[in-house]
Amino acid sequence: MSNIEYEAKIYDIDPADIAGKLAKLGAKEIGNYNFRRYVFDTIPAIPNRWVRLRSDGQHATLTVKEITTDAIDGTHEWEVEVSDLETTLEILAKIGIKPRGYQENKRQEYDLDGVQVVIDRWPKLKPYIEIEGNSAEEVINTAKLLGYAEDDLTTKNTTELYQDIGIAIEKTLELTFAAAVEDGTTAEL
Repeated sequence: MSNIEYEAKIYDIDPADIAGKLAKLGAKEIGNYNFRRYVFDTIPAIPNRWVRLRSDGQHATLTVKEITTDAIDGTHEWEVEVSDLETTLEILAKIGIKPRGYQENKRQEYDLDGVQVVIDRWPKLKPYIEIEGNSAEEVINTAKLLGYAEDDLTTKNTTELYQDIGIAIEKTLELTFAAAVEDGTTAEL
């Protein structure tokens, strides 16, 4: 199994419009999720590589993500399912691995002919869609089906989207829909 992710985003979308387009195209709605995640630096810390412990409330995963290029195929991911988010967090703490931050986001997930299309909402960011397929061509073609040109696609990751609005997510202790805590302070969203 390849660990390459073929994915791109379209930022600042209207979620209801995208959901309507997906319905007209016959996409199957997979689910709506409220993700909770803890983010960890690797040891030693390596730029563009991090560890994520995430749960959608029913399933939890432990993942290493690495961005090698800014291309559609530039993200690599190694992931395993874990039985319990809190127990895994405790195990990591017991071996000296502590999270650098806690984050939340909301996601609507669809399957459009084998291509994953998600509508993501993050605190303080405008909604965006992420398209993940088996090739760059699938990602680009799916964007076109939704009415977007290849030039509308971005491969910016969530960290870069936050940088664009002046938030250093890697220094943010807590990023939730209720508040963001940066360098020990709290700010309402």
